[in-house]
Amino acid sequence: MNRRRIRRYCAGILAVGMMGAGLVLAQAPASYQPKFPGDPARSESEAQALGYMRTVLRAEHAYKKRHNKYAESLESLAGTGSLTKRMAHTTNRGDYTASFRPHHDGFALTMTPKQMDSEHRSFYAEEDGAIHADDRKPADMDSPKVQ
Repeated sequence: MNRRRIRRYCAGILAVGMMGAGLVLAQAPASYQPKFPGDPARSESEAQALGYMRTVLRAEHAYKKRHNKYAESLESLAGTGSLTKRMAHTTNRGDYTASFRPHHDGFALTMTPKQMDSEHRSFYAEEDGAIHADDRKPADMDSPKVQ
């Protein structure tokens, strides 16, 4: 009887220890899993920022085809392609802030991280559709391309 009680006690301690170890492992930050072959993102935040940029760039391309000019604002792009009104009106995009600036026969789109580091690069794109990134300063046309 005494041995049975000791075994149960030890089994209980072992089970609690294993659950604790599982919780610690579950809370450890997982490395980023690419979403598709050639995915240039380094983190989930970057993947979301790049996805937003691609959505805006596709919408601008469709808008230009339909109206023979680029949109003057994100709001005027709403409803074009996959760009929703909510996406156009909300510049706060999680760990990033979106910025759209029209210019003569084009536009500039930027995604600026709230904290820049190796997993939160800044991004920049114009009407040519190429996305540029930089992890030290705001990205611009001279920054390396990510596509």
